[in-house]
Amino acid sequence: MLTSSFVLGSAEPLFNGGDILFQLLMFIILMALLKKYAWGPLMGIMKERETHISNEISQAEKANQDAKKHLEEQRELLKEARQEAQILIENARKQGDVQRDEIISIARAEADRIKESAKLEIEQQKEQAVAAIREQVASLSVMIASKVIERELGEQDQQKLIDEFIQEAGRGQ
Repeated sequence: MLTSSFVLGSAEPLFNGGDILFQLLMFIILMALLKKYAWGPLMGIMKERETHISNEISQAEKANQDAKKHLEEQRELLKEARQEAQILIENARKQGDVQRDEIISIARAEADRIKESAKLEIEQQKEQAVAAIREQVASLSVMIASKVIERELGEQDQQKLIDEFIQEAGRGQ
């Protein structure tokens, strides 16, 4: 079947159409078989793999977006918590200032009350001391008058008598 492409003694190759046609037919059959049994399933597997990778990428992107969304939510919650904490601190500070002012005003009122009470007590003590001095002066005056009446005194005797009464009054206290 296969004949030599060279004829003895001639340098020109002979064209054999049957061989070419046979090889072409075998090539087409081989291509059809490869397409049916190799490329078809291979392309199906490649399509499945492409779909799987595409799904994985889309799921990863979705997970990334969800993570970013959760991160933003957490940041917002943290920001709100900080604001609430700042408000609580400010309210506590204001309440502390109000309580401090109340305590100070109560202490001042108590101090004023104590001061007024002390003034009243001092005034009463002063009035009692003045009353006691008046009584002593009155009793001294009566004593002096009685002594003067008992005897008629001269100027020197009167001075001596006054000095004695002053000394007695000093010892009596």
